[in-house]
Amino acid sequence: MATVEGRVSHAPMTAEEKKVIFASSLGTVFEWYDFYLAGSLAIYISKTFFSGVNPTAGFIFTLLGFAAGFAVRPFGAIVFGRLGDMVGRNKYTFLVTIVIMGLSTFLIGFLPGYATIGIAAPIIFIAMRLLQGLALGDEYGGAATYVAEHAPSNKRGAWTAWIQTTATLGLFISLVVLLAVRTIVGKEQFSAWAWRIPFLVSILLLAVSVWIRMKLHESPVFERIKAEGKTSKAPLKEAFSKWKN
Repeated sequence: MATVEGRVSHAPMTAEEKKVIFASSLGTVFEWYDFYLAGSLAIYISKTFFSGVNPTAGFIFTLLGFAAGFAVRPFGAIVFGRLGDMVGRNKYTFLVTIVIMGLSTFLIGFLPGYATIGIAAPIIFIAMRLLQGLALGDEYGGAATYVAEHAPSNKRGAWTAWIQTTATLGLFISLVVLLAVRTIVGKEQFSAWAWRIPFLVSILLLAVSVWIRMKLHESPVFERIKAEGKTSKAPLKEAFSKWKN
Protein backbone atom coordinates (compact mmCIF):
# COMPACT_ATOMS: atom_id res chain seq x y z
CA MET A 1 0.00 0.00 0.00
CA ALA A 2 1.32 3.42 -0.88
CA THR A 3 1.13 6.66 1.07
CA VAL A 4 1.33 10.27 -0.11
CA GLU A 5 2.94 13.35 1.36
CA GLY A 6 1.27 14.58 4.55
CA ARG A 7 1.43 17.44 6.97
CA VAL A 8 4.38 18.44 9.14
CA SER A 9 3.60 18.80 12.83
CA HIS A 10 5.50 19.60 16.01
CA ALA A 11 2.43 19.43 18.27
CA PRO A 12 2.00 16.73 20.94
CA MET A 13 0.20 13.55 19.89
CA THR A 14 -3.58 13.81 20.32
CA ALA A 15 -5.78 11.20 22.01
CA GLU A 16 -7.21 10.16 18.64
CA GLU A 17 -3.73 9.71 17.17
CA LYS A 18 -2.69 7.62 20.16
CA LYS A 19 -5.79 5.46 19.64
CA VAL A 20 -4.82 4.85 16.01
CA ILE A 21 -1.36 3.66 17.00
CA PHE A 22 -2.62 1.59 19.94
CA ALA A 23 -5.42 -0.10 18.01
CA SER A 24 -3.24 -0.85 15.01
CA SER A 25 -0.41 -2.19 17.14
CA LEU A 26 -2.65 -4.21 19.43
CA GLY A 27 -4.40 -5.94 16.55
CA THR A 28 -1.07 -6.81 14.98
CA VAL A 29 0.27 -8.12 18.31
CA PHE A 30 -2.73 -10.44 18.56
CA GLU A 31 -2.17 -11.68 15.02
CA TRP A 32 1.49 -12.44 15.74
CA TYR A 33 0.41 -14.19 18.93
CA ASP A 34 -1.88 -16.43 16.89
CA PHE A 35 0.76 -17.01 14.25
CA TYR A 36 3.57 -18.00 16.63
CA LEU A 37 1.55 -20.57 18.60
CA ALA A 38 2.14 -23.28 16.00
CA GLY A 39 5.89 -22.88 16.34
CA SER A 40 5.89 -22.83 20.12
CA LEU A 41 3.60 -25.88 20.30
CA ALA A 42 5.17 -27.81 17.43
CA ILE A 43 5.97 -30.88 19.53
CA TYR A 44 2.34 -31.27 20.67
CA ILE A 45 0.94 -30.51 17.23
CA SER A 46 3.16 -33.14 15.61
CA LYS A 47 2.00 -35.79 18.09
CA THR A 48 -1.65 -34.93 17.48
CA PHE A 49 -1.96 -34.14 13.78
CA PHE A 50 1.03 -35.98 12.28
CA SER A 51 0.98 -39.18 14.31
CA GLY A 52 0.56 -41.21 11.12
CA VAL A 53 4.31 -41.03 10.49
CA ASN A 54 7.32 -41.51 12.77
CA PRO A 55 7.84 -38.81 15.42
CA THR A 56 10.85 -37.21 13.70
CA ALA A 57 9.05 -36.89 10.36
CA GLY A 58 5.92 -35.62 12.10
CA PHE A 59 7.91 -32.90 13.86
CA ILE A 60 9.57 -31.89 10.59
CA PHE A 61 6.19 -31.73 8.83
CA THR A 62 4.88 -29.54 11.65
CA LEU A 63 7.79 -27.13 11.24
CA LEU A 64 7.22 -27.10 7.49
CA GLY A 65 3.61 -26.19 8.20
CA PHE A 66 4.86 -23.32 10.36
CA ALA A 67 7.18 -22.24 7.54
CA ALA A 68 4.33 -22.41 5.03
CA GLY A 69 2.65 -19.55 6.88
CA PHE A 70 5.70 -17.38 6.25
CA ALA A 71 5.96 -18.52 2.62
CA VAL A 72 2.50 -17.25 1.68
CA ARG A 73 2.84 -13.89 3.42
CA PRO A 74 3.87 -12.09 0.19
CA PHE A 75 0.73 -13.41 -1.53
CA GLY A 76 -1.37 -12.08 1.34
CA ALA A 77 0.26 -8.69 0.92
CA ILE A 78 -0.52 -8.74 -2.80
CA VAL A 79 -4.14 -9.86 -2.44
CA PHE A 80 -5.19 -7.74 0.52
CA GLY A 81 -2.85 -4.86 -0.28
CA ARG A 82 -4.62 -4.50 -3.61
CA LEU A 83 -7.97 -4.50 -1.81
CA GLY A 84 -6.71 -1.87 0.63
CA ASP A 85 -5.54 0.42 -2.16
CA MET A 86 -8.85 0.16 -3.96
CA VAL A 87 -11.55 0.17 -1.27
CA GLY A 88 -9.97 1.13 2.06
CA ARG A 89 -7.43 0.23 4.72
CA ASN A 90 -9.43 -0.20 7.92
CA LYS A 91 -13.08 -0.88 7.23
CA TYR A 92 -12.38 -3.77 4.89
CA THR A 93 -8.86 -5.16 4.93
CA PHE A 94 -8.08 -4.78 8.65
CA LEU A 95 -11.31 -6.46 9.66
CA VAL A 96 -11.11 -9.20 7.04
CA THR A 97 -7.52 -10.18 7.85
CA ILE A 98 -7.96 -10.21 11.60
CA VAL A 99 -11.13 -12.34 11.33
CA ILE A 100 -9.32 -14.81 9.07
CA MET A 101 -6.43 -15.03 11.51
CA GLY A 102 -8.57 -15.33 14.62
CA LEU A 103 -10.95 -17.95 13.26
CA SER A 104 -8.15 -20.03 11.72
CA THR A 105 -6.33 -20.09 15.06
CA PHE A 106 -9.48 -20.88 16.99
CA LEU A 107 -10.35 -23.79 14.70
CA ILE A 108 -6.93 -25.35 15.21
CA GLY A 109 -7.82 -25.56 18.90
CA PHE A 110 -10.85 -27.70 18.02
CA LEU A 111 -9.32 -29.70 15.18
CA PRO A 112 -9.50 -33.48 15.84
CA GLY A 113 -6.24 -35.39 15.67
CA TYR A 114 -4.94 -37.94 13.18
CA ALA A 115 -6.27 -40.78 15.30
CA THR A 116 -9.81 -39.45 14.82
CA ILE A 117 -10.04 -38.13 11.24
CA GLY A 118 -6.86 -39.52 9.67
CA ILE A 119 -5.05 -37.67 6.89
CA ALA A 120 -7.65 -34.87 7.00
CA ALA A 121 -6.10 -33.63 10.27
CA PRO A 122 -2.71 -32.54 8.87
CA ILE A 123 -4.35 -31.26 5.67
CA ILE A 124 -6.73 -29.01 7.59
CA PHE A 125 -3.92 -27.87 9.87
CA ILE A 126 -1.77 -26.84 6.90
CA ALA A 127 -4.77 -25.09 5.34
CA MET A 128 -5.27 -23.07 8.53
CA ARG A 129 -1.59 -22.16 8.54
CA LEU A 130 -1.83 -20.92 4.95
CA LEU A 131 -4.83 -18.78 5.82
CA GLN A 132 -2.94 -17.34 8.78
CA GLY A 133 0.01 -16.50 6.56
CA LEU A 134 -2.23 -14.77 4.02
CA ALA A 135 -3.84 -12.69 6.77
CA LEU A 136 -0.53 -11.74 8.35
CA GLY A 137 0.89 -10.82 4.94
CA ASP A 138 -1.40 -7.82 4.81
CA GLU A 139 -1.73 -7.09 8.52
CA TYR A 140 1.88 -6.09 9.10
CA GLY A 141 2.27 -3.79 6.11
CA GLY A 142 -1.32 -2.64 6.25
CA ALA A 143 -1.02 -1.52 9.86
CA ALA A 144 2.17 0.40 9.09
CA THR A 145 0.51 2.08 6.12
CA TYR A 146 -2.58 2.98 8.13
CA VAL A 147 -0.51 4.54 10.92
CA ALA A 148 1.76 6.33 8.44
CA GLU A 149 -1.22 7.90 6.72
CA HIS A 150 -2.36 9.36 10.04
CA ALA A 151 1.09 10.62 10.96
CA PRO A 152 2.66 13.98 10.14
CA SER A 153 5.34 13.49 7.46
CA ASN A 154 8.08 14.31 9.98
CA LYS A 155 6.89 11.66 12.45
CA ARG A 156 6.10 8.66 10.26
CA GLY A 157 9.23 6.79 11.30
CA ALA A 158 8.54 7.26 15.01
CA TRP A 159 4.87 6.34 14.75
CA THR A 160 5.28 3.27 12.55
CA ALA A 161 8.13 2.07 14.78
CA TRP A 162 5.44 0.87 17.17
CA ILE A 163 4.25 -1.58 14.52
CA GLN A 164 7.75 -3.05 14.28
CA THR A 165 7.60 -4.09 17.94
CA THR A 166 4.50 -6.20 17.46
CA ALA A 167 6.22 -9.38 16.26
CA THR A 168 8.40 -9.53 19.37
CA LEU A 169 5.49 -8.70 21.67
CA GLY A 170 3.31 -11.33 20.01
CA LEU A 171 5.97 -13.98 20.56
CA PHE A 172 6.50 -12.89 24.16
CA ILE A 173 2.77 -12.96 24.97
CA SER A 174 2.35 -16.38 23.37
CA LEU A 175 5.16 -17.79 25.51
CA VAL A 176 3.73 -16.21 28.67
CA VAL A 177 0.29 -17.71 27.96
CA LEU A 178 1.79 -21.15 27.27
CA LEU A 179 3.81 -21.05 30.47
CA ALA A 180 0.80 -19.89 32.51
CA VAL A 181 -1.49 -22.62 31.16
CA ARG A 182 1.13 -25.32 31.64
CA THR A 183 1.78 -24.17 35.20
CA ILE A 184 -1.92 -24.12 36.07
CA VAL A 185 -2.97 -27.48 34.58
CA GLY A 186 0.30 -29.39 34.98
CA LYS A 187 2.63 -30.97 32.45
CA GLU A 188 0.57 -34.13 31.84
CA GLN A 189 -2.73 -32.35 31.22
CA PHE A 190 -1.02 -29.77 29.07
CA SER A 191 0.50 -32.49 26.90
CA ALA A 192 -2.79 -34.39 26.69
CA TRP A 193 -5.20 -31.59 25.77
CA ALA A 194 -4.54 -28.22 27.45
CA TRP A 195 -2.02 -27.15 24.77
CA ARG A 196 -5.15 -26.30 22.78
CA ILE A 197 -6.22 -23.61 25.26
CA PRO A 198 -3.92 -20.87 23.85
CA PHE A 199 -5.49 -21.46 20.43
CA LEU A 200 -8.98 -21.22 21.88
CA VAL A 201 -8.10 -18.00 23.72
CA SER A 202 -7.65 -16.39 20.32
CA ILE A 203 -11.43 -16.05 19.98
CA LEU A 204 -11.37 -13.57 22.87
CA LEU A 205 -8.47 -11.68 21.30
CA LEU A 206 -10.39 -11.63 18.03
CA ALA A 207 -13.44 -10.11 19.75
CA VAL A 208 -11.32 -7.41 21.39
CA SER A 209 -9.50 -6.63 18.14
CA VAL A 210 -12.69 -6.35 16.09
CA TRP A 211 -14.33 -4.17 18.76
CA ILE A 212 -11.37 -1.80 18.80
CA ARG A 213 -11.00 -1.62 15.05
CA MET A 214 -14.69 -1.01 14.50
CA LYS A 215 -14.11 2.29 16.29
CA LEU A 216 -11.42 3.36 13.83
CA HIS A 217 -11.99 5.34 10.64
CA GLU A 218 -10.25 5.35 7.31
CA SER A 219 -7.05 7.38 7.20
CA PRO A 220 -7.48 11.04 6.19
CA VAL A 221 -5.01 10.55 3.33
CA PHE A 222 -7.04 7.71 1.83
CA GLU A 223 -10.32 9.56 2.35
CA ARG A 224 -8.92 12.56 0.48
CA ILE A 225 -7.67 10.41 -2.37
CA LYS A 226 -11.03 8.65 -2.56
CA ALA A 227 -12.96 11.94 -2.53
CA GLU A 228 -10.80 13.25 -5.38
CA GLY A 229 -11.35 10.07 -7.38
CA LYS A 230 -7.66 9.24 -7.36
CA THR A 231 -7.77 5.75 -5.84
CA SER A 232 -5.80 3.20 -7.77
CA LYS A 233 -7.71 1.23 -10.39
CA ALA A 234 -4.93 -1.35 -10.91
CA PRO A 235 -2.60 -1.29 -7.87
CA LEU A 236 -0.49 -4.29 -8.87
CA LYS A 237 0.06 -3.05 -12.41
CA GLU A 238 0.97 0.43 -11.16
CA ALA A 239 3.31 -0.96 -8.49
CA PHE A 240 5.24 -3.39 -10.67
CA SER A 241 5.09 -1.94 -14.19
CA LYS A 242 6.08 1.67 -13.45
CA TRP A 243 9.76 2.18 -12.73
CA LYS A 244 9.20 5.16 -10.38
CA ASN A 245 7.13 2.94 -8.07
